[in-house]
Amino acid sequence: MTPPHAKYGGVILSLNRKRYVCVRSRLTADAGFGNDDGAEKGVSAFVKQRNKSCYGDVAMGTDYETDVVAWASEQARLIRAGRFDLLDREHIAEEIEDVGKSEQRELATRMAILLAHLLKWQHQPERRGASWEVTISNQRHRIARRLDKTPSLRGCLNDPDWWADAWGDACDLASDETGIGIDKLPRNCPWATATEVLDENWLPNG
Repeated sequence: MTPPHAKYGGVILSLNRKRYVCVRSRLTADAGFGNDDGAEKGVSAFVKQRNKSCYGDVAMGTDYETDVVAWASEQARLIRAGRFDLLDREHIAEEIEDVGKSEQRELATRMAILLAHLLKWQHQPERRGASWEVTISNQRHRIARRLDKTPSLRGCLNDPDWWADAWGDACDLASDETGIGIDKLPRNCPWATATEVLDENWLPNG
């Protein structure tokens, strides 16, 4: 198969397997620039055309900070094209790490909602009803499914910092919805995680 080639400003360019081979032909006076300029501009133009033909409409060099959606699309296309040399590796690594952090945040949100309703159940027995029971049950099921799907998240349940954040959010939510002052709520979760908080048959007495 004949390697693809092009001629720009008197410079004949061809692609020989994985290497760009620049074969300089006779530059004419009509080109409007010297030999070095002609070669450089020719190579630049050829590479741009080659990238476009090989990688479709990938917008080379899309800035992560300017448009993360366009950036993500570009990185995906470069990976599929095997152009690992063009990848924005630092930001890709950050995004991959953030996937795990996002899962942890989602679990913390579910746990905070569950704990807030357990607090409401304990501190406002006169307002207990089916809707609170449904919310408690739903959050337990969603937490259980998430832990089954991503077993490594179970480590969060033994992480004091993660647990402190979830409990703090739960107290804020319960206080906002009940009018009970934060100082009236426990500073730390008084219930056992596995045998009480996540037990489908357990509810706190108040």
